[in-house]
Amino acid sequence: MLVNGDTAPAKGAIKDTTTQGFRQDVIAESMNQPVLVDFWAPWCGPCKQLTPVIEKVVNEAGGKVKLVKMNIDEHPAIPGQLGIQSIPAVIAFQRGQPVDGFMGAQPESQVKAFIERLVGPMGPGPVEEVLAAAAQALEAGDAAGASELYAEVLAAEPENITAIAGMARLHLDAGDIEGAKGFLAMVPEAKAQDPAVAAVRAAVELAEQAASLGDTAELEAKVAANPRDHQARFDLALALNARDKREEAVDHLIAIIKADRTWNDDGARKQLLQFFEAWGPMDEHSVAGRRKLSGLLFS
Repeated sequence: MLVNGDTAPAKGAIKDTTTQGFRQDVIAESMNQPVLVDFWAPWCGPCKQLTPVIEKVVNEAGGKVKLVKMNIDEHPAIPGQLGIQSIPAVIAFQRGQPVDGFMGAQPESQVKAFIERLVGPMGPGPVEEVLAAAAQALEAGDAAGASELYAEVLAAEPENITAIAGMARLHLDAGDIEGAKGFLAMVPEAKAQDPAVAAVRAAVELAEQAASLGDTAELEAKVAANPRDHQARFDLALALNARDKREEAVDHLIAIIKADRTWNDDGARKQLLQFFEAWGPMDEHSVAGRRKLSGLLFS
């Protein structure tokens, strides 16, 4: 399965227009299918970011929608009449009337969602199909296959967050913390808080913490000798998590919260929340752990 960064254009799906051509290219054409008008200018940085994204999604729509681009420097009359004050601005026309729109550069997922509001579900694009195949490879335990597929996506879309996070997670699972951090460094600042990225970042931080703790036997002995040694219990929870003993790790942190909620500035609860972030919200241990935590806090 190959990903081509330049989606084959649908015939006649994208064109430039002028003030004179607007009525035919947009008003008349929108009687047949939705027409998106992209108001842009050569000096506009966000316009340059949006152009390849919106063209890609329009091409993937397979003729269900058309894109008409208008340079507002050369043709200011139409955007002036429509009250366009900031660019990039995209206005959707249907049946001769403006019906929806957005301003500013948007990620591909948002542009696709915008178009789907007009034309209905588009189905997965080529990149989404490869990402789905990578997820299936991971589920089957084929880390090498997943890595090849993520690399294929990144060759086409170097800032694809799902692929970056996937590669980082693969390196982390293989014990290569520095490799995982290297992929996380590729994340654009604007997408730094993406849930998939945040989860891997939290997992990397946990792995780094656990690396300095050594074997669990000594920590378990300390906790057995003094159940109120909260630091030893806290470190044991980190070490157990690193060994994928998630339920035991949760129980030790819950024990600290139950004994002394204020210990280490509420550190046990904060650590538990970091576990949940690293594991993902739908992980069975996240769900069970949140249930235990809420039962303790709100009982």
